[in-house]
Amino acid sequence: MKKLLTVCCCLLTLGASAQPGISEMQQAQQQLSSDFFSAFDFSLVIAGILGIIGAGRIYHNLQMGKKEFTTEVAAWFYAAIFMVLAGAFLRALFGI
Repeated sequence: MKKLLTVCCCLLTLGASAQPGISEMQQAQQQLSSDFFSAFDFSLVIAGILGIIGAGRIYHNLQMGKKEFTTEVAAWFYAAIFMVLAGAFLRALFGI
């Protein structure tokens, strides 16, 4: 029984040596980080655009005399916050 267990462990180590090496893993992490930072910057740009559009629409509604626009303020605000937090969540998820 012990010999069978030893042989199985030896075969498992042979299979593990066929996995990609450290250099391939570092290369994959470098590619992911270069792509991720452009996606993170994109999420911040989208959040800024949402904030500007929301501020413009709310200002327009205020000038037109609408007094009940708290739901619209919350909707635009939370949309922009969501985009900022989505980028931060992706950064934490991938560990970059």
